[in-house]
Amino acid sequence: MGRMAGRRALLAVPVLAAVTFGVFAVAAASPFDPVKAYAGTAGLSASQENLDQLRVNLGVDQPLVTRWWNWLTSALTGDLGDSSVMRQPVADVIGERLGWSVLLAATAFLVAVVLGTGLGVLAARRPGGLLDRCVSSAAYTLEAAPAFWLGLLAIWLFALELDVLPAGGLTDAASDTVTFGQVATHLVLPAAVLGISQLPWFFLYVRQGVADALDEDPVRGARARGLRERTVLLGHALRSGMLPMLTLIGSRVPELITGALLVETVFSWPGIAAATVQAATSVDFPLLAALTVLATAAVVLGNLLSDLLYAMADPRVGFDG
Repeated sequence: MGRMAGRRALLAVPVLAAVTFGVFAVAAASPFDPVKAYAGTAGLSASQENLDQLRVNLGVDQPLVTRWWNWLTSALTGDLGDSSVMRQPVADVIGERLGWSVLLAATAFLVAVVLGTGLGVLAARRPGGLLDRCVSSAAYTLEAAPAFWLGLLAIWLFALELDVLPAGGLTDAASDTVTFGQVATHLVLPAAVLGISQLPWFFLYVRQGVADALDEDPVRGARARGLRERTVLLGHALRSGMLPMLTLIGSRVPELITGALLVETVFSWPGIAAATVQAATSVDFPLLAALTVLATAAVVLGNLLSDLLYAMADPRVGFDG
């Protein structure tokens, strides 16, 4: 397992380097001017000399490769640079927001896995039954529903019509302190929306995997030995049927990140979504590069986690194979 993780870590180094260079290249080709974005309305009346000096101060007067290399070498020492749009160090921008994004994504992922697995097992027990048809139809419908549309629908129903949950934010509007109760209440809608948007894939994979496992000879043999149906279903069929779903975890990480950005924007959740949008529109090179590295690292770790879980669940798969 250690050897496998080491190989993945070595392969991730050139990938992350190429991704950061791509970010700088795309940002350099962008029509947005970082100097005008930084200066704001003051840039409208500023002289060309002042704008040129500001361009030098921000480092955007240097060639593309120079800017990228300077950022990369500084990042390796722990200095991610300063965000021109946020007017603070990039490390502080990420540190203030990353925890809330992780909380949202982790809660949503747990909702998707638990509900998807449970519904998939129940539907696989009786393929073609009422529960199977209803949940499968809902899953195929949700596959085509964008996360932001589900978010707006949830706000309209639960916040405006029923008035049982807050429409967004981290705390109540009149509160100046962050409490566990308020965060938990405000987390319900965005986490549920993001989790439900990811649920169809887990449900369909588990349903198909468990249904196929129930027709395998080992499971039939367990039933022939007189084992209880619950034992056969959870102890034999589910373990075999979960293997295809484990490979899904890594592939869903990019979708989870994208969905989280959309959901954070809809619900005004104080994660990295707002920082990402502002960094992109303002061509904030250091912040853009750091956020992209963060997202890429999450995808790499997600794929590694899928492989490790698959190898742990199936002894026939070796960690170093």
